[in-house]
Amino acid sequence: MGRINRNRKEEVDSVTENVLRGQSVISGSANGRLVVSREPLSFWGGYDLESGEIIDRQHHLSGKVVKDCILAVPGTKGSSTTTAVLLEAMQRGNAPLAIITSGVDSFLALALVVAEEMYRKSIPLVALKPAEYAELPSGHEISVEEDGRITWIQPNR
Repeated sequence: MGRINRNRKEEVDSVTENVLRGQSVISGSANGRLVVSREPLSFWGGYDLESGEIIDRQHHLSGKVVKDCILAVPGTKGSSTTTAVLLEAMQRGNAPLAIITSGVDSFLALALVVAEEMYRKSIPLVALKPAEYAELPSGHEISVEEDGRITWIQPNR
């Protein structure tokens, strides 16, 4: 067992369990395929609340449907209307399963707090430090835990 950049790795039967410990901004747990963006996303005009598709044609994830995925974005860009779009996507069941950010994003946190109050729906929001965020593996199945732990298994080569 070794430690690399606050990332625990344990080798068991030719697989490695990777663990990152983030700040649980909105508590919850989720499992799903991770879609990682290296660019901020504007939900206003960039996220289709009816389908969960990223529709900002200038964004590198344009065309990806993330409603049944765990979405990692460094943060949001643009105005506070991000809050309204995510809130409505939550109400329609078209939000990601969880969101991971690089640092705390107040617009996303606000949307999820309001969704819990208004609709009794919530998804986890976990903030990582930038160095940890850079380790996230797009396309892997991951778990987000209530305490902010993020884990994934990868085969050893």
